[in-house]
Amino acid sequence: MVLGAGFQGRACAFDMLRNPAVGSVLLCDADTHSLASAKAFLAKVARGRAQFKRLDAADPAAGKRQARGFNTLGSCVPYFLNLPLAKAAIAARANFVDLGGNTDIVKKEIALHRQAVKAGVCILPDNGLGPGMISTLAVHAMSMFDRVDEVRLYDGGLPQRPVPPLNYMLTFSEHGLINEYAGTAVCLKDGKLTPLPALSELDSFELAPWGRGEAGHAAGGLSTLAETYQGKVKTMFNKFIRLPGHIPAMEAMRALGFFDLAPIEVRTGVKVAPRELAVKLFRRHFLRPGEEDMVVIHNVVRGIKDGRPAEVVHDLIDRYDRANAMTAMMRTTAFPASIVAQMAGEGRIAPGAYTVEAGVPPELFIEEARKRGFDLNWKFRWLNS
Repeated sequence: MVLGAGFQGRACAFDMLRNPAVGSVLLCDADTHSLASAKAFLAKVARGRAQFKRLDAADPAAGKRQARGFNTLGSCVPYFLNLPLAKAAIAARANFVDLGGNTDIVKKEIALHRQAVKAGVCILPDNGLGPGMISTLAVHAMSMFDRVDEVRLYDGGLPQRPVPPLNYMLTFSEHGLINEYAGTAVCLKDGKLTPLPALSELDSFELAPWGRGEAGHAAGGLSTLAETYQGKVKTMFNKFIRLPGHIPAMEAMRALGFFDLAPIEVRTGVKVAPRELAVKLFRRHFLRPGEEDMVVIHNVVRGIKDGRPAEVVHDLIDRYDRANAMTAMMRTTAFPASIVAQMAGEGRIAPGAYTVEAGVPPELFIEEARKRGFDLNWKFRWLNS
């Protein structure tokens, strides 16, 4: 059962339905238009195994009733609904997987461990792109070292045909995007948890064949990963990749207050929350339906192996899927959730509530990702001592 028939929900259902071992998928949403659109999108893979139902994810009691009898409940709805839905899944004795989006809520989900074990189910938050796939790849790389010193995670969704001067296209919720830009990133410096403003500490590197790329700290991208490895890893961060010009423009918008939540009076008797205006402007300038995107992951992990310095680099570039009219962001966000949901459903993850780094088997995940056509490569190399 998948909650949310938007881009991520329908892509998650799409991936599940391609597995012949999945008997049926129920896709639920409060919006009948979204359900109708998702039904058309899933037509060629459904083969009679897809069902669609109007259901409000903000009503956990309804979610619990509907989830009874289903093996796994996947949440592709806004993050603030995930905690009551996780509790509903436990009550329905269904596994639960979500895309994350708020570390405080994720920690409350992990605190349900004893209840999940008793119910014989898994609670697995944060399984999107970042946090999610980038976290699992980081754990895979870290497992190759005797001591890990640096974990540098880069990811980003980009237009294949950038339009100056902002060189960006919207491939997920504009609310979520602004949260990444306006919030505080948590990283490790000298092994200690360190808060930093999102967009800060700009890196620049070659992003072949598109030229120069830039990357700044992403709020929430590491989720629990930094806390898990504090005191064990000296340096750890996640930065989002953008094309030149975009990050400085977003920094200027934040500095001017466009991402603020408190309403301001724009004329007598008329108040507007600046972020509400920013949301409208983001949709106007960045939402370009039909244009093709790509997602880039570049993870670098360095440490000591057998007494020698070494590094592991994971790279992935995923592009818009023309055959299925599916964005790369849909694939790289929803497919990880589907992979983990199917792992839980098949009993390959023990009952309990887990962070990504503790709950998802990296080797199995990479094997499943490659089955889905992800051009995921990694290399180990020795560094000069």
